[in-house]
Amino acid sequence: MAVLMGPLPRAVQFAFPATPPRLRSTASTASAIRKIASLVSSSPNMATEGGRKFPVLLFDIMDTIVRDPFYEDVPAFFGMCLRELIECKHPTAWIEFEKGVIDEVELSKKFFKDRRPFDLEGLKACMINGFSYLDGVEELLHELRENNYEMHASTNYPIWYQMIEDKLQISKFLSWTFCSCTLGKRKPEPDFYSDIVVHLGVDPGNCIFIDDRLKNVEAAAELGIVSLQFKSADKLRRDFSNLGIDIQTRDQLMVEETSS
Repeated sequence: MAVLMGPLPRAVQFAFPATPPRLRSTASTASAIRKIASLVSSSPNMATEGGRKFPVLLFDIMDTIVRDPFYEDVPAFFGMCLRELIECKHPTAWIEFEKGVIDEVELSKKFFKDRRPFDLEGLKACMINGFSYLDGVEELLHELRENNYEMHASTNYPIWYQMIEDKLQISKFLSWTFCSCTLGKRKPEPDFYSDIVVHLGVDPGNCIFIDDRLKNVEAAAELGIVSLQFKSADKLRRDFSNLGIDIQTRDQLMVEETSS
């Protein structure tokens, strides 16, 4: 569990547009990308201060880094299709669980509207079995870590995020800093994002938020956080490159170290 840091020195503003590039018109996107690339190439040290590298990367977890078993595996576990499950489940129980308002015991009592009993441990085992890295994401996270980028989870998920960690060891790459179950808030609530920048002690423009859900991306952009909607690992690499973020491979880093 992350421990809140004290206030950090105010960071140098990283030159990203406040509105997420993929939500702007094509002409505006191209102009912003050219400006960013020019600034980064002309000022190679602009993205660091006091040993801290910018931008700080804020990753959603489910269906951005990890496959979400809810849409296929969980309905199958209950012998239902997704539509049937949504109709039967309690409308707010999972949200309450994600916000840490209720624990898993209470969840098991009210998961369904009619409070029917079910095998809680079996459900957890089903979900664990369904957790896996999305294609290409683990490699991308590894390269970002090797390039010394600061990365944090920014996710709507209950205490069961620990099951994801136990299986996939995501903390090798990023910190589970911003989870709804510990913050008591969920995306796209504005306070979820404002708490992040206060905790990190950075300007919103020094962060990039990555999420597969457009409403979450738009909410982060409203605060001035640079925001990208995740589609695939390859697309995210291109988005990073278009923003002037260089991700060197291990071989490139070794060559650089050898020549220095």
